[in-house]
Amino acid sequence: MTTGDPPNWDFKDRDIAILCELSNDPQLSSRELTDILADQYDIDVSHVTVSESIRRMRDEGVFREAIIPNEEYYTFALFEFKFNPENFADSWREAMEHVQSDKHTLFFFLSDGEYQWKTVMMFRNAEEISKWIHDCYKEYGDVIANIRNSAVHNVLKFRTDPEIYGDLRDETDRE
Repeated sequence: MTTGDPPNWDFKDRDIAILCELSNDPQLSSRELTDILADQYDIDVSHVTVSESIRRMRDEGVFREAIIPNEEYYTFALFEFKFNPENFADSWREAMEHVQSDKHTLFFFLSDGEYQWKTVMMFRNAEEISKWIHDCYKEYGDVIANIRNSAVHNVLKFRTDPEIYGDLRDETDRE
């Protein structure tokens, strides 16, 4: 869950390299990262410095960590929520908190357009998905006009490419 405040972080080359390497392998130890930084990035720091940098970036919210089960165990589903404007003002918060805190919710976000809440949820089977939608309409049908859902099949990519962190370096260089 976000606090609304962006992370307050000045990226060093070391930090960007650490993020790149952790994207490739989140299980790397600080000692392994220290060796990689020296060998591949020509950055000479101690494993204590690497460990401290990771801890501080995590604490500041520079990156988030999540345990995401293999898609073989769950059916991932995209849910999109359209509102009933007549009752929105009275009931939206309770409905939002329900979706946000539900055990099935993996990722919940707001967007523009007709369907303004979107969430990726995980269920054991299609019957659970159907029951969840039915119960949601029963409880929050006054505020939710429609739930559009799509099952996610054949997850082909589920990771962060390390190259994306190069954009942070580019932004730092412009300042």
